[in-house]
Amino acid sequence: MAIYSTSSLPDGYLARSRLEAEGIPVILKGEGEGPYRMGPAHILVPVELEVQARLILQEIIDGRVRVSEDEDLTVEIDWDQAEQEPRREP
Repeated sequence: MAIYSTSSLPDGYLARSRLEAEGIPVILKGEGEGPYRMGPAHILVPVELEVQARLILQEIIDGRVRVSEDEDLTVEIDWDQAEQEPRREP
C-alpha cells in the first residue's frame, strides 16, 4: 500500500531508510533512470504495517524524532550486532 508520496527522490530515500531502520519492508517506486534521477517517489509498505509506517513518518514530519543528549553520533555502529540487541526505549 502506498503510504507516502513526494516530488523529491532524496526525500523518498530518507523515508525509506527510516522505515527500514524500524524493520518495515519498503518498496520505493518512481526512481528515475540515468545519472540525474528526478521525479516523484512513492513509498509502499505491506498493508499490515501501514499504520505503524504512517505513525513513524508522522513523527518525522511533526519534528518529534530527537537525538538524546548522551547519544554519540560519531561512533560507528556495527549494524549486525545492533539488530541482535534489544531496542532501548528513551
